[in-house]
Amino acid sequence: MAKTDLERFDDCMEYRGSDRRPNHELCAWAQTAARWRGEAPEAVAGLHWNWFEHEDAFGLDRREYISVNFDFIPPFEPELMEETDEYEIRRDGHGIVTRALKAGTVDGMRMSMDQHLRHPVESPDDWPDIKRRLRPALPERYPVDLDAQITRWKRRDCPLVLGHNCAANGFYWRAREFMGTENLSLAFFLYPDLVHDMMETFADLIIETARPVLEKVDIDYFTLNEDFAMKSGPLLGPDLFREFIFPRLKRMVEFFRGHGCRYFAVDSDGDPTVLIPLLMDAGVDTIWPVERASNVDPMEWRRRFGKDLRIWGGIDKREIAKGPEAIRAHLREFIPLIEEGGFIPTLDHAAPPDISWDNWRYYIDCKRALLAGEFGKI
Repeated sequence: MAKTDLERFDDCMEYRGSDRRPNHELCAWAQTAARWRGEAPEAVAGLHWNWFEHEDAFGLDRREYISVNFDFIPPFEPELMEETDEYEIRRDGHGIVTRALKAGTVDGMRMSMDQHLRHPVESPDDWPDIKRRLRPALPERYPVDLDAQITRWKRRDCPLVLGHNCAANGFYWRAREFMGTENLSLAFFLYPDLVHDMMETFADLIIETARPVLEKVDIDYFTLNEDFAMKSGPLLGPDLFREFIFPRLKRMVEFFRGHGCRYFAVDSDGDPTVLIPLLMDAGVDTIWPVERASNVDPMEWRRRFGKDLRIWGGIDKREIAKGPEAIRAHLREFIPLIEEGGFIPTLDHAAPPDISWDNWRYYIDCKRALLAGEFGKI
């Protein structure tokens, strides 16, 4: 008898056998979607495109998300400040001013990262205006029908998550938005009191905004999106992490654990390996997406950190672009982790536009066989 998506998720996270392992994916670039619509218009026409929730055509398992707003209230007023044939300069809702190239843009998604020109906190004098936008537990942070949804969620048969992906951008992520990477790197030393207050304010925002929800319903996991690493390693070292982030992260994890949250995940691209012991000491038990271009490997992380660390991701998107033979060879690498559990294989980020529809479809079919234990088909 087939298990529910929730039972299957629990079995995987607790290293138990099951009818199959969970089938999850992240998303696709808008440019990828445009390519696929040209290559397979009929097949693509029925796609749901919210892969975090489900995608029936790919057999993706369902997950449900509690819509909670952890962002600025009120946000900055967005403003187009300059426009040419080549680029736009805009201020966004976080007060960040960027220059964005127009070439290759599809449905508002750029082909390259925007250039950051200015951030809203340049000195401690700018912080009060940001802090006033981070008041926790305001009524507008919650859906108007939250109580009715909670009644339904108590009968759920799929994992329930607090906040959609990137709803709760983490300690480093938020501080970098406030100041920019370079200025934040200096602020740890020039304005340590400011950075401490930023971290404490953010912890209070997440905890106190989550409290009214978690007092009414248990959740299966919560993700703190950090992106605090690049290919060569993290953007802050263990000593800075231990001083500025660790105590607030530990307090946050303890709160979530004490209020019915089963698993606490951290998302970072790049290579965060040297910070993983500190994350685990703070109570984090899951990390993703294991970006293979940064020379990290889920198998090595399992050997190094053991079963206390669950791992999601780890499939090298570059290999999926190479075609069936490369896809099969790459997916076979994951058989031991899939059999063992505590691992949900997904692409190590959004599907980029160098992946054709035929290669994506082949990858999905092979992965579904792999998750079902039909290793001979791979």
